[in-house]
Amino acid sequence: QVQLAESGGGSGQAGGALRPSCPASGHTYSSHWLGWFRQRPGHVREGGAAIYVGHGNKYIADSVKGRFTISRDKAKNTLYLQMNSLKPEDTAMYYCAAARGTTGSSPRWLLSEVSYSYWGQGTQVTVSL
Repeated sequence: QVQLAESGGGSGQAGGALRPSCPASGHTYSSHWLGWFRQRPGHVREGGAAIYVGHGNKYIADSVKGRFTISRDKAKNTLYLQMNSLKPEDTAMYYCAAARGTTGSSPRWLLSEVSYSYWGQGTQVTVSL
């Protein structure tokens, strides 16, 4: 079992930055991928970034590449999403999630919500002009 609890969303202005965090508790194994997803109003939930606990391998979706980065503080067992150059279309509920996988897990698998077994409750991010 992995427990996840997002925080640190909130409101930002276009061009600004936010950094949601997600402490993980329970059994976070080296074979877990930790990911960030978002669900914008009227859209399905989409994957944005993932990091492999064991080796630190990262994957960033093309939709946010160059603006968002994912990181993990091993000592705190906390996942972060650094969101820079915010746009109004980044307004969404952001979720962190955990999945068992391998370093060979495909980008399609990493960005698919059905791959993930554990989810946080979400944190709202709102970006205004």
